Amino acid sequence: MFETIQGEGVFTGVPSVFVRLQECPVGCAWCDTKQTWDATPQDETSFSEIMNKTQDSPTWCQSSAQGIVDEYRNQEYTAKHIVITGGEPCIYDLAPLTEAFEAIGCQCQIETSGTSEVRATDNTWVTVSPKVAMKGKLPVLDSALVRANEIKHPVATQKDIDQLDDLLERAKVPETTVVALQPISQKPRATQLCIDVCVKRNWRLSIQTHKYLSIA
Repeated sequence: MFETIQGEGVFTGVPSVFVRLQECPVGCAWCDTKQTWDATPQDETSFSEIMNKTQDSPTWCQSSAQGIVDEYRNQEYTAKHIVITGGEPCIYDLAPLTEAFEAIGCQCQIETSGTSEVRATDNTWVTVSPKVAMKGKLPVLDSALVRANEIKHPVATQKDIDQLDDLLERAKVPETTVVALQPISQKPRATQLCIDVCVKRNWRLSIQTHKYLSIA
């Protein structure tokens, strides 16, 4: 758990506290948090050790929703926007955690691959980045796409745009849902493709500004 600036999507630039949950069965080849994929017994540690992390590692701890909120308050964070990410956070029931944060005046956002059911409060902003045909062979769920407030799709080639079109049509995603394209690894060709498609369709462009700024 750490305080920083949200670097992508609708809330780009918003001061945020990230709560990174351990474990992910999806297996994205370009994942930049592979240390979160597994929760092996030898890597379990205390909450205090987790809070003292200075670099990425596979260490993790167990906590209740209230325990996480209590630690947020102990840290005297000032950001009221809470980003619940992972790993794949939606493998867990996030209703207790989002309820606990809302009870102290925070707004929650979940970042998910859409491969698990979203269990959270109605007020939680859900950002789905659909992960299609990944190593874990998990399908993107229609229910997750429909629940999404924002669909932020990673793009490398035209094939990724075509996959997104198929998902939007299949799930009958509401027109009010924000659709954003995010170039994978800031590659120039992918970035230009995203720009062209966003202009043509009146979608948004999501750039991972935290990587340009070298912040967490």
